[in-house]
Amino acid sequence: MSNLHQANASPNIDRHFDAVVIGSGPAGSTAVRELTAAGMDVLLLEAGRELTAKDFTPPVYGKPKPMGMDIMTRAKRMLGSRQFNQARRSFYSDSSSRFLVDDLANPYTYPLDAPYLWVRSRLLGGRMHAYGRVLQRMSDVDFKAASLDGVGIDWPFEYADLAPYYERVEELVGVYGDADPGVKHPPAGKYVGPGHLNEMEQEFKRVVESRWPERHVISWRFQAPFLDRVPPGIREARRTGRLTIRTGAVVSRITTNSRTGLATGAVFIDARTRREHRVTGDVVILCASAIESVRLLLNSGSSRHPGGLANSNGLVGRYLMEQSMTLGFGDDARRPGYFGPSSQCEEDPFYGNSGGFLIPRYQNLQGQTEAYKRGYSFQGLAGRVPVPEDSPAMFGFGAGGEMLPQYGNHVTLSRRVKDKWGIPAAHIVCRPDDNDRTMVAAAVRDVTEMMRVGGYRTNFVASTFGVHSKRVWPDFNPAQRAMFRIGIRMSLMMGVSIHEAGGARMGHDPATSVLNGVAQAWDVPNLFVTDAASFPTGSTEGPALTIMAVTARACDYIARAHAAGELTRPTQDVVL
Repeated sequence: MSNLHQANASPNIDRHFDAVVIGSGPAGSTAVRELTAAGMDVLLLEAGRELTAKDFTPPVYGKPKPMGMDIMTRAKRMLGSRQFNQARRSFYSDSSSRFLVDDLANPYTYPLDAPYLWVRSRLLGGRMHAYGRVLQRMSDVDFKAASLDGVGIDWPFEYADLAPYYERVEELVGVYGDADPGVKHPPAGKYVGPGHLNEMEQEFKRVVESRWPERHVISWRFQAPFLDRVPPGIREARRTGRLTIRTGAVVSRITTNSRTGLATGAVFIDARTRREHRVTGDVVILCASAIESVRLLLNSGSSRHPGGLANSNGLVGRYLMEQSMTLGFGDDARRPGYFGPSSQCEEDPFYGNSGGFLIPRYQNLQGQTEAYKRGYSFQGLAGRVPVPEDSPAMFGFGAGGEMLPQYGNHVTLSRRVKDKWGIPAAHIVCRPDDNDRTMVAAAVRDVTEMMRVGGYRTNFVASTFGVHSKRVWPDFNPAQRAMFRIGIRMSLMMGVSIHEAGGARMGHDPATSVLNGVAQAWDVPNLFVTDAASFPTGSTEGPALTIMAVTARACDYIARAHAAGELTRPTQDVVL
């Protein structure tokens, strides 16, 4: 793991680069690999630190305990640390908290009537060290959703345009999964090995598919572990010798030429010394994550760009989307204990074995058949969490519902709150609407029915809109149940799915979008935003794999256009 320390030396940044990449998560790590492979000299700016071997010392676990929700551990983390927001995430792991931000140093705001949970990382590799590693493709069900139901705008490309780039990034990171006959959405990918359903999940599959033939229970499609702890894109880019990494670089704004309006580079503040530095490049690729990228665009205003960068139509920050969350948790006394890791998939000594079951979206795929638009999919685990041998096996799954793009859901800059480095904090407004309420009601019904048919005892069913079970955690005492009801409401709010998207959407028309089909800013043709801020609509799938594919496609264009000197005006019709 010696290569973990390569970026900590003081790199030479006092020179002009072909490209400046801001952020090193799924988008940034893909961008540096694609651009350096094309022969470009790239500077990668990351606000956080680089991880060391010590960060990945395998946790020491005591004897398994009966299932619970880590209420006391969470409470201690919320009250006695600087992670009072990060500790509220639903899928909590104390060992992964080290990969999430200090909330006091990185504040944000929201309206009192619209609480939002922003879970994020600042370190080399970003949330690739902290996410669930499920990687699924999107399809034309997502990319052409507006044409199907009339809400929002279509993506400025089709699935066939993105498919080669999906394959490219799947080969880069390594993904386990199955072809899954009969499942068209999400499309299957290129896999390094098969997925895995354990015995309990296979039984759940038989029960559900026999009762509801339209519902397919399949294995997770998930990323293989990178045991050197360096995201594969960054690893490959380093090998070219054309990548310079500057960690501890808190970017405050993107700089532009007052005459041409083109991006010239970025200004960052050293996270430790608070000294300001300026870097320059021919092209700037913004990969900081959806909300953070919007924050930077809005804070990069100038006389040429008074409303913020790339914001001549006022749409930067608009159409923020998340996923509504419905969570069901139970257990199965018929199967005490738990299943060990699968020998089919490479195990990670720090994170443990990955895997579980998925139920892809089955609503509104053949026209509008439900009382709500779009739909939801499920992700779950059965018998995978260690419990005592005589305790019921755990069962839990959640539905992620697609939020419709709404102009009123947006990110702006706070007028009163700044972060540790003096940069205005993000003000986040993300309110669910009636479509979300109707959709969640249907998801609650489906969660409840599938748990009942599967023969599981229900510990609770809850959602973004509250607790739906009359009785929760039958084995808890009254005080524990009361604490749980309070805690679950603090956890299951908008943002908890950690799938935020939108704010600088792509489109065909400069009047209704911020970016074109290769994530190039209409107003600033040498500026690209390739993280989930670029998404015109949401999905029921997680955004990570699509972020990587969109980035790879954009970088394919960037490399060609840079070589030809064609980054001075935006491309209306992109042909790759």
